[in-house]
Amino acid sequence: MGQWIDEVRWDKRGLLAVIAQDHHSGAVLMMAWMNRDALLETVQSGQAVYWSRSRSRLWRKGESSGHVQNVKSIRLDCDGDTLLLSVEQVGGIACHTGRAHCFYREMRDGEWQTVEPVIRSAEDIYG
Repeated sequence: MGQWIDEVRWDKRGLLAVIAQDHHSGAVLMMAWMNRDALLETVQSGQAVYWSRSRSRLWRKGESSGHVQNVKSIRLDCDGDTLLLSVEQVGGIACHTGRAHCFYREMRDGEWQTVEPVIRSAEDIYG
């Protein structure tokens, strides 16, 4: 293993913010967190692996939904504290709500309004 991982600036919890972007369209799909093990596994496997703060464990994107993210490139920002993953989103669904991406609410007239449709219901995806 090279020293590339030592250039990453982890926060006090040992985490790093990660933005997943669709490789073809450029759309921002989601934001998640990685720890050192998640980043190492992502680089090794070529599929996105995140750290689930709510479950305190590695979260292999698509492990229960089948909507894996095949990583095309990984970029580190200028401060070394945020990653940008360019991914091929299998199944076209990145959000656990069954939408194409997690940013489906938009501020309109002083309130959050849902502006993106559900592609497949969460119940159909997760049972």
